[in-house]
Amino acid sequence: MRVVVIHYHEIALKAGNRGLFIGRLMGNLRKATGGKGVHGIQKQSGRVILKLRRDAEWPAVRARVGRVFGVANFALAARVNPRLPDLERAVGDGLTGRTFASFRITAKRAFKEFPLTSQQVNEHLGTFVLRLTGARVDLTRPELTVFVEILPGEAYVYFEKVPGPGGLPVGVGGRVVTLLSGGIDSPVAAYRVMKRGCPVTFIHFHSYPFLEKTSQEKADALAAHLTQFQYASRLYLVPFGEIQREVVLSVPPPYRVVVYRRLMARIAEQVAQKEGALALATGESLGQVASQTLENLVVIEEAVRLPILRPLIGMDKEEIAAAARAIGTFETSIIQDQDCCTLFTPKHPVVRSTVEEIRRVEGRLDLSALVAGGLARAAVEEYAFPPLAAG
Repeated sequence: MRVVVIHYHEIALKAGNRGLFIGRLMGNLRKATGGKGVHGIQKQSGRVILKLRRDAEWPAVRARVGRVFGVANFALAARVNPRLPDLERAVGDGLTGRTFASFRITAKRAFKEFPLTSQQVNEHLGTFVLRLTGARVDLTRPELTVFVEILPGEAYVYFEKVPGPGGLPVGVGGRVVTLLSGGIDSPVAAYRVMKRGCPVTFIHFHSYPFLEKTSQEKADALAAHLTQFQYASRLYLVPFGEIQREVVLSVPPPYRVVVYRRLMARIAEQVAQKEGALALATGESLGQVASQTLENLVVIEEAVRLPILRPLIGMDKEEIAAAARAIGTFETSIIQDQDCCTLFTPKHPVVRSTVEEIRRVEGRLDLSALVAGGLARAAVEEYAFPPLAAG
């Protein structure tokens, strides 16, 4: 029988909460592989096993499992009885059609009643492969590695370990509202928050009809793409142009960007209360632009009670761009658009504001009315993965 053997790492360190984490991982694997030929899932000693139907397409299953947070590595394996003749048969079948000059056997015996030690299994199967193929044994840099795992009642044989994304299963942490700008940074920040087990609600601020709808379309595409990592998402689209116009009428130019950011944080905090979220998250990186100096970040965060997580705080633009390419958001993020940050933006924003200065200029605004108005006009989009229309 073909199965997928899934190993986890960080979850194994959770001691008393391990069962909760493994249960969430198994639930996420069910969601991720829905409709791809997986007909069963079970917990084994230090592993999770996916049972595949005969018609299951491994490339599709591989792509889905490879995006599930909590997975350290996984492999397409043959499941056999834990007996040497069965192990030899599985190894021989798996070698059919393969060409290699060197190999090694890596056996792990979790079933201590098995009559041979791990080293003895290595030697026995190594001799078997040597006679079968004539390839030489190389324990340091082999062209092929044969993996064998022996457990009570069953054993697994496979030839490739596929790295997973690691992290923690989405859903074991508290919900976070992430500001999704449509640029390169914020999707990466959302991904990193999910990787720590936190489901994400997205919020995007736009300036339509003052500007075109491209930023909303990008936010929609990015939210849909990121949903494949957490299986269900919600995106709030908040019109911000009118709010910015009110700020322009009352706030001196150098302070406007910081005031915009504080208003965004306040609106996001209200969304967080609706969603039951425990924190906000942004794609800010220290010193990257004027609003992201340490002084301004402190002032922006002072506007809300919830903590603001900044997963990219110590990364530079090249590192963030590389991460965006890796998770598949880069090409969407670089589409030219006019987001709300380009509207009513001063040429020389303040880089070292203080709470006292910003509170003084904010005193000219009806902050409660601006926040309530933004929330009242927000549109909400829902996403699911696999897409509901696909069954």
